[in-house]
Amino acid sequence: MTGFGAFVAQARAAGALVVQPRMGMADPLRMRDGLLATRDAAAVTVGTLTLDSYTRTGDLAAARRALAEGVGLNGYPIATHSADVTRAVLRGVVDAGFPVQVRHGSAMPEHIVRALLAVGLDATEGGPVSYCLPYSRTPLHEAVACWQRSCELLASIREFGAEPHLETFGGCLMGQLCPPSLLIAVSVLEGLFFRQHGLRSISLSYAQQADLRQDEEALTVLGRLADELLPDVDRHIVLYAYMGVFPRSPGGARLLLEEAARLAVRTGAARLIVKTTAEAHRIPTVGENVTALETAAAAAADERARLRPAAPPPSTAVRVAGRDTGIEAEARALIGAVLELDTDVGRALVRAFAAGYLDVPYCLHPDNAGRARSSLGPDGRLSWSGVGSMPIAGLSGGRRPPILGSAELLTALSHVQRTYDARAAAGAVARSGGTTPETPRTPAARRELGLTSP
Repeated sequence: MTGFGAFVAQARAAGALVVQPRMGMADPLRMRDGLLATRDAAAVTVGTLTLDSYTRTGDLAAARRALAEGVGLNGYPIATHSADVTRAVLRGVVDAGFPVQVRHGSAMPEHIVRALLAVGLDATEGGPVSYCLPYSRTPLHEAVACWQRSCELLASIREFGAEPHLETFGGCLMGQLCPPSLLIAVSVLEGLFFRQHGLRSISLSYAQQADLRQDEEALTVLGRLADELLPDVDRHIVLYAYMGVFPRSPGGARLLLEEAARLAVRTGAARLIVKTTAEAHRIPTVGENVTALETAAAAAADERARLRPAAPPPSTAVRVAGRDTGIEAEARALIGAVLELDTDVGRALVRAFAAGYLDVPYCLHPDNAGRARSSLGPDGRLSWSGVGSMPIAGLSGGRRPPILGSAELLTALSHVQRTYDARAAAGAVARSGGTTPETPRTPAARRELGLTSP
């Protein structure tokens, strides 16, 4: 097997965490330079083409006007640049030792899938739920139908010997303040949707939240359910560095990223989407992205070295022991309730949202019931303060916290920023009893792991 999933599997077998930036520039030369810098970073990396908002929403006429008038775009317009231009961007950069994924955010991605296939790429991400709620006002049933066509189109290239890869964004719904059981359920359900429509190489996402122990439990559950429900596909887990309000200090941002990398290693996630020290202020430069990739790789290597005497790296399932707070019971109940609605996973998802069996807190999409609410405790743990019609009442036990008011919600949204900026100011790195080893300053790390193309 070759392709994006095979590369990640090879890296995992060699004991390396694959790190990946969020990077997209409209200018082809700048995009090429960004990919080259990512490839040549002192880390095991994959590249990213993040698309612009016009392409995401299908307004290709606006994308063409912007290019013609020299108006800046916030990503790479893959469906507007000619296929020849994009092939030139990728030529001599992309190969078996450096795959590239197209990231987009579209609820209706068929035009994007056609464009990426036309230039020889075969990896992308999203999902019928996760890129419809909350990013779009597109009716959910329309998004499901378009994603079905997109999956089948992507899967069709398997007959030519390629192994396309699709990552669910389901574990990142709302980025924060969504309790882990719902993130896990949507991630697994979208994975089942992808498999039903022909994909055989997938990744399941989870976004780093505000409490380390809760994240460890959640990633353990996600790995276990993936092993159980998706045993016949190539799969891995991708962890996203925290997606909410990022620390304002460089030290706080670095601490948060390093913790994400260490969390990925401990829980068996194979790939990490990084964020930079500039996230709280502006769009990061290519250099800042490379620094983030190398910082994460160094932290991951340090964590692997720390764990090595105790046990070898986990294989596919995660192996973190910890207390059971009900995340697995809730996730299983949500998945089970959806799958009982229809044998077609897409129809089941539409019916589940109509019935309120799935309900994303603070999401204003018209097809979302909007009755579920979450709360963030003083320790950073996310919990349900209201479950609406979701079939999880009482499964996690304990008394539900009160529903957040506007002031409490704003405080919760900045919890991670305040926590990590305070840790940085207090010298948390020194108190932890260790320093981060210097990253090797050569791309030979990839060659030493056998990850270059023949």
